[in-house]
Order: sequence, then C-alpha cells, then structure tokens
Amino acid sequence: MAELKIGSTLVGDGHPCYVIGEIGINHNGDVEIAKKLIEMAEAVGCNAVKFQKRTVEIVYTAEELAKLRENPFGTTNGDLKRGLEFSRAQYEEIDRYCKEAEIAWFSSCWDEGSVDFIEHFHPPCYKIASASLTDDNLLRYTRKMSGKRPLLLSTGMSTLEQIDHAVDVLGKENLIIVHATSTYPSVVTELNIKAIPMLRQRYGVLVGYSGHESGVVSTAAAVVLGACVVERHITLDRAMWGSDQAASLGPAGISKLIQHIRNSVEPAMGDGVKRVYPSELPIQKKLRRK
Repeated sequence: MAELKIGSTLVGDGHPCYVIGEIGINHNGDVEIAKKLIEMAEAVGCNAVKFQKRTVEIVYTAEELAKLRENPFGTTNGDLKRGLEFSRAQYEEIDRYCKEAEIAWFSSCWDEGSVDFIEHFHPPCYKIASASLTDDNLLRYTRKMSGKRPLLLSTGMSTLEQIDHAVDVLGKENLIIVHATSTYPSVVTELNIKAIPMLRQRYGVLVGYSGHESGVVSTAAAVVLGACVVERHITLDRAMWGSDQAASLGPAGISKLIQHIRNSVEPAMGDGVKRVYPSELPIQKKLRRK
C-alpha cells in the first residue's frame, strides 16, 4: 500500500511525513499542561498529538500498584498511575481544545476498556504500544474497533518473529508498522534506523518511526529511509518531573525537527529518477572537456 488516510490527511509515498507530538504522560496529570503541549505542537507544525490511556487496575497487578514510590500524587506506584490518568470530563476538554486548535489527537490504549473509552471521541487512528505488541486479545479488539481507520503498531523491544505474529493477528489492511527502540532516552548506536526499509520490504506496508533519542538528526534521517510517520515525545521543559521528560523534545527541539523535515529532507529527496537539471547545463558546458 503506497498511501492511506489519517483523518483527512494522506500519508505515505509522495506525501509529506505525518508528524506526531507524543504527549503521553508528560502532562503530569494536569489538563492545563496538556493544553500547553497541544498548543506548542500545533504552533510548530505537528499533524497530531498522542496520549496514553490505561485502566490502571487491569494493566498493573495489585502488587505493582502497592509498591512504594514517592511521587506528586502519593507514596505508591498506584498513586502515581492513577494520578496520571485523565477522566472522561478531562478528555472532553482535551477533545474540545484540539478541535479548536485544529490538530488531530489519538491515543495508544493499553487495554480493551481504554479502547472503548477513547472510541467515544472517534479518533482518526489507533496506536498499539510496543509493550502491547504480544497482547493478542488487545490487538484483535483494537483492530475490530478501528475498522477502516489506520492502526499504528509500534515494534520496540520486539523480535521479528513477534512482529510477524502481531501482523498475522492484525492483518495488513490500513496498517503502519512503527520502528522503535524502547529505551528512554535511547542511545544513537541502538536506533538501527536501517530497519525501516527492511520492515517495509518484509511486510509490504507503510512504515514509521518512533524515536526516543535526545537529538533530532537521526529522526530526520528516518524520513530519508522511508518513514512516512514520525513520532517524538514532547515536553514544555526536559527538566520537568516525570519519567519520559528526558527522552522528549522541548519546544526548540520539536520545532527544529519539523524544520529539518519540511525544509531540508523532503525537498531534497526528489523522486529518485536520475536526470540532468537545466541549471547544470552551463556548468556541464564549462567544465567538461570538449
């Protein structure tokens, strides 16, 4: 498949890269921070923002939730996980704000109940997180609910055999496989962005890139290698409290990435057909031996 639509935006061969600002949990449970991140993403030219949705008691064991962990919401891991989840009313406000800002939003859902929750807002697509790639029941349910809408499958910490199986479960229709390395932040030597064309050839679907590195050049390079979608975590300030902030791009970083993609990478890629440009002819005449 050479192209598909995320909402009203064509994505794929011959179309601009679709850039996602991953808000994730960098809102720290505060809708006002989420709004500022949405505003920032829209201002620099992101096509969409993405959140993460979990039903805490389903995704985590009681033992995990009871673990001691000092955080802004209390003293346990459960306090933290619950504090980072937005309510229906809060997501209603996020939905309203994104519509007002004219930017798309969607979520990676970590359980079936979260898919039902997010479906209420009719997202333009769904994302399967790398952690959920081996959850067959969630894959089947998300595929069922997504219908004809695109489904992004993140492949961090996954073997080719596991990806093969996930693709078998999901099918290839409207599927975008997203190359990723699941470390936060990732070291450059483990990004392995040459896997992008390999994944495209192996599965015959569109391929994207979700980066967790500190810089932006490698993400721009992923576009050269064929990533039609790129996703980067965004933050107001990398020094803010939160486990994902250090692997995120601040306002200057995400702005620089989009400038690299739009002003340098995409114009430079061309169509791959070797030709002599008219601008070269005077140089040809001047420099070649008669």
